Amino acid sequence: MLDSAAQAMLDGMRAKFTRLEGARCNFIFRERSSPNQLSSSFHLIKQLELVDMAFGASGGRGGFGGGRGGARGGRGGGDRGGRGGGRGGRGGLGARGGGGGRGGGRGAAGGRGRGAGGRGGRGGRGGAKGGANVILEPHRHPGVFVAKGKEHLLVTRNLVPGESVYGEKRISIEGPADDAGVPAKTEYRVWNPFRSKLAAGILGGLDDIYIAPGKKVLYLGAASGTSVSHVADVVGPEGTVYAVEFSHRSGRDLINMAKKRTNVIPIVEDARYPNKYRMLLSLVDVVFADVAQPDQARIVALNSHHFLKNGGHAVISIKANCIDSTQPAEVVFASEVKKLQAEKFKPLEQLTLEPYERDHAMLIAEYRRHV
Repeated sequence: MLDSAAQAMLDGMRAKFTRLEGARCNFIFRERSSPNQLSSSFHLIKQLELVDMAFGASGGRGGFGGGRGGARGGRGGGDRGGRGGGRGGRGGLGARGGGGGRGGGRGAAGGRGRGAGGRGGRGGRGGAKGGANVILEPHRHPGVFVAKGKEHLLVTRNLVPGESVYGEKRISIEGPADDAGVPAKTEYRVWNPFRSKLAAGILGGLDDIYIAPGKKVLYLGAASGTSVSHVADVVGPEGTVYAVEFSHRSGRDLINMAKKRTNVIPIVEDARYPNKYRMLLSLVDVVFADVAQPDQARIVALNSHHFLKNGGHAVISIKANCIDSTQPAEVVFASEVKKLQAEKFKPLEQLTLEPYERDHAMLIAEYRRHV
């Protein structure tokens, strides 16, 4: 037998759901004889909570033939659509209820999502829309641009129009018409700060990256060439990027990228031994390092002593956990700065890369060879 409190709760819930679902819901409340199921107030309340989730106003899985339902509409909500979410979802007494089906669509702003209503659809990456809807402005860093449309995007001018490197979006901007009346189109590639430390530093507010059109850059830790391709866009056909990567697997992707970007010279070699590739390089204006090794400062110093001009600059991405995971990130950053100061570098600027990278910092330093 149930105690008085549980019996009162049972009667109230039976009345509530009978109003909602009619006599068909009565079988849910049949009293069971097993002492391990509904013979105690505790188990009854737990059972009724599950039923309340099924029929109540907070959504969840719907009842008889309803699928996922309730007033709030199953899973989803927000501006990404999902299933249901504020527009009905699946629910109610039968079939698919509510006012909106599966709402939303997943296309990001500027992508190719299939609209905001009906069944939505999956957005595509594709090329972002250009033309009159996008205004292109030069960034304060030469060779970098900002495309202003539905959202502001960091972009670089595509050195090889029509080609993407890692599936990034491309934007075509129409320029003035030529003598034949055909408008000239210029293509730009979106620079994703979540995939490039340098882009994260630019958006974070670096005063100067010292990488500009016509410059020569030694890029240590080139990986597959994601960031290298954008650096190649920035320096342009008059500049050169020497890209060093130790991994042979990533080196293959780097070489394939360099086949179409002729200002990139891929070097599949260990950056700890710059003598092995000294015959391929001339003096460079900037050393960019993203090697994520415990001896990163030593690697940067060795390459700078070999290849960096006096008065040149080093742009270094520091990942604290790769250098010393037992110390706080701020302590690791300060330690790296001291190591570089001992190697004839003058620190100019330090910037953390949040929210794009955790426990990362970007360090800008000037190299003084004859100090």
